[in-house]
Amino acid sequence: MIDTTSRIPVVTPDMPGPEGFSDAKAAVDRLCELYEAATVFLRERFTESLRDGRPDCRYRAFYPEIRITTTSFAQVDSRLSFGHVAEPGTHATTITRPDLFRHYLEQQIGLLLHNHGVPVMIGPSDTPMPVHFAVANDASVSVPQEGAAEFPLRDVFDVPDLSTTNDDIVNGTQSPGPDGTEPLAPFTAQRVDYSLARLAHYTATDPGHFQNHVLFTNYQFYVSEFEAYARKMLADPDSGYTAFVSTGNAIITEPDGRLARSEKMPQMPTYHLKRPGGSGITLVNIGVGPSNAKTATDHIAVLRPHAWLMVGHCAGLRNSQSLGDFVLAHGYLREDKVLDDDLPVWVPIPALAEIQIALETAVAHETQLEGYDLKRVMRTGTVASVDNRNWELREHTGPVQRLSQSRAIALDMESATIAANGFRFRVPYGTLLCVSDKPLHGELKLPGMASDFYKTQVARHLMIGIRAMEIISEMPLERIHSRKLRSFEETAFL
Repeated sequence: MIDTTSRIPVVTPDMPGPEGFSDAKAAVDRLCELYEAATVFLRERFTESLRDGRPDCRYRAFYPEIRITTTSFAQVDSRLSFGHVAEPGTHATTITRPDLFRHYLEQQIGLLLHNHGVPVMIGPSDTPMPVHFAVANDASVSVPQEGAAEFPLRDVFDVPDLSTTNDDIVNGTQSPGPDGTEPLAPFTAQRVDYSLARLAHYTATDPGHFQNHVLFTNYQFYVSEFEAYARKMLADPDSGYTAFVSTGNAIITEPDGRLARSEKMPQMPTYHLKRPGGSGITLVNIGVGPSNAKTATDHIAVLRPHAWLMVGHCAGLRNSQSLGDFVLAHGYLREDKVLDDDLPVWVPIPALAEIQIALETAVAHETQLEGYDLKRVMRTGTVASVDNRNWELREHTGPVQRLSQSRAIALDMESATIAANGFRFRVPYGTLLCVSDKPLHGELKLPGMASDFYKTQVARHLMIGIRAMEIISEMPLERIHSRKLRSFEETAFL
């Protein structure tokens, strides 16, 4: 199809127009058809242009779109925090990689159809698809850097556009479209594509391997334990786990399988213990610092995980604590600063009962302690997160006073960021830390002091995180996704 209204012809693929669907599977099939047609068109035209030189036209294809229009308020189960639009009107979202998100899309569209009783419209959107994202999943095609091609790429193809690659929807700053259309999902297609590309870069694993339950840690010590557990599970035919994926997309399905090691480790090494339907567990070593924590969660959020937990090390702030004790966060003192522009510090980050219970249950199971005796090894309280690893070297009066006023019992650099971004992105979150030093009481994290602690506690701590995730995975989706994470004006999609 050629658009002759512009200065130069704009050539687009022939696509079917919008069509109503009352079956979720058929709707996703159409999304896949539209997406495939758009990406094939752009890949072919892009390859031709690099081979034959600059064409005398622009090539453009569009993301597919889901749109629903309702004329009355839905009478829905008041316990359900998602699956329905807040008020009558038109709601829409652009879609990318419907093959990757098929289960999620069928689930969310099915709820819309059930709760509103009107068809969803599936068709091309008016948002152009950047050529970078269209060729991203074809290893035989790569986009040359600016100036490397014989012609300016943006003269012929659409490139990423920051006006549709942002967090306005989840941050609550999105304005309705010119026709009054409200967002249907928390992320636009371009925002999702951007994060899928970043995930592959930072983690050295394909986004398709990510599971719905994500553990974050700040130490590589946990990785070998996770691999050992994965091999144990692969040896158990009743475990339900089917594969283990390491960096570089190395995959084993047998307990004694050989894993090829990456020559260069990525910034955030990531490992996946897979179960059908994405119900397994992903472990991400985000390293140290709130910036890494924000980067990882910014991008993993587009995969719409069912929960993410921080299982890292922390400084114990109470003299009554011992190295190796656990800290279950029920509040956060946010001095990490990286999210202040997106989520003001005056916004409370509530503890989520379902996650807290799962973590406490897992601690009790692994330690064989219950009730009051559990307090021997676990404290529940506020965790402070800071952006300065060497905070101990600063003048103490101010920091220590704030820690005391907040009633903080532990300090780290990542937990508040992960919890706050979970709140911002509507992803259930939790924190269980392990005390590795007590700087206010003369026990610094130095070589030798913590060696015995590392050997004895890492495996137990990781197992608590894994067991908590297995408990969470057995919960109904509507129970995990608490209404505490949803505002009074929300997108219908999780």
